[in-house]
Amino acid sequence: MRSARKIVAVDDKMQTGYRYELVEPAGRNFGADFQPELTPREMLELGVFGGKYMTDCTEEFPKDWFEHAKLSPERSDPSLNYFGVSASQPLSVWRRNDWIHPVDPRGWFQWYCRYYMGRRMPEEDERQIRRWKAMKRHIAQIRNHCLPGDLSCRRKQRQALFHWAYDSRRT
Repeated sequence: MRSARKIVAVDDKMQTGYRYELVEPAGRNFGADFQPELTPREMLELGVFGGKYMTDCTEEFPKDWFEHAKLSPERSDPSLNYFGVSASQPLSVWRRNDWIHPVDPRGWFQWYCRYYMGRRMPEEDERQIRRWKAMKRHIAQIRNHCLPGDLSCRRKQRQALFHWAYDSRRT
């Protein structure tokens, strides 16, 4: 017998009154063409988005995601990023380009965290996975322009790949 599905209620600075259902076990049953190399917890521990991204919505996700997360509640601090550089565009750019789905006002990483937890929205999942796959071009650029293992080469691209759950330390 399948266990009861969990409903998550969201109440943070960017979203209130939103509820979603977890229909898959956390970290499992991803689409066949979606194989992220980093979990949300690993991304937060490695330093992504200058530590600012998830500071007001920690209640929505597992506490252990934040035990060693590099966070900056006041403002983005690129020194917290693994590569020590800013690799983010302002939210205004994401909105202007229609990259933000209304139920995920923080963008791709919020979608990924919720997908990882077990939420499924087939049409939106397909769109976000297409966007994730498009980031692979940056891996090719690193391979074409950097010596293997030279993490000082193309640090901004490497940091951007972290933001999309690709482990650019392997490239």
